[in-house]
Amino acid sequence: MTPQSAAAHGAGATPRANAGNAAPLLRASFAVGECPAPSTVDAQLALAQIYLDRQQMQAAFGMIGVAARSGDARALNMLGRAYERGWGVAQNLTLAVRYFEMAARQNYGWAFFNLADLCLAGHGLARDVGRAHTLYVKAAQAGVAKALNMLGLLHEDNTPTGRDTARQYYAAAADAGDCWGALNMARLAMQDGNARVAQEFFNTALQTGFGVCFMAMQKLLVFMPEPYRADLLARTEQRLRKQP
Repeated sequence: MTPQSAAAHGAGATPRANAGNAAPLLRASFAVGECPAPSTVDAQLALAQIYLDRQQMQAAFGMIGVAARSGDARALNMLGRAYERGWGVAQNLTLAVRYFEMAARQNYGWAFFNLADLCLAGHGLARDVGRAHTLYVKAAQAGVAKALNMLGLLHEDNTPTGRDTARQYYAAAADAGDCWGALNMARLAMQDGNARVAQEFFNTALQTGFGVCFMAMQKLLVFMPEPYRADLLARTEQRLRKQP
């Protein structure tokens, strides 16, 4: 079982711009009148995410561009994601890096995370595991739980005694609500022969995860012994059927 089997961290079937997922929050808060009117940028980013959810990529890119004119770090990061992924525009990793770096200069956690991903993959930047590690640390310090999981992967994959350190990072990620950290904790527990602990972390992933996470979980559950496997597989499939 390789770490990557439970550590994919892409945006999933529906593009997510890791700008805070503002649209659901805005819709819910306006429905009950619990928060003041959002800023113009908040509204623009929320609308851009709605366009992304609907696969209206050119409309999304246009709205992201309008929001980014404000210089808001979230919008600059979202524009970087658009160029990285080719959302309504030709893919351009050079521009993606430029906008991520602009957002990172404002200490925006997701910008550090996205730069780290590019560094680790060698896309748009020279592959540099050490620099990726530094950027993931900055992302984690800025509150990005997913960065803790990536730090766990780097330690597990690249250091002789990294498994124990990786476990600490995965546990911290899971505690912070990251489904990938929970899946990696479940994977390590299965490798240790501790099915009960693995079950607990699979349950956590079911509570915090989403479509791509659930698909990774299905692959891991092949190695889960009974009587746990059948129940967890059934619940995972149920969660997948509920995905938009």
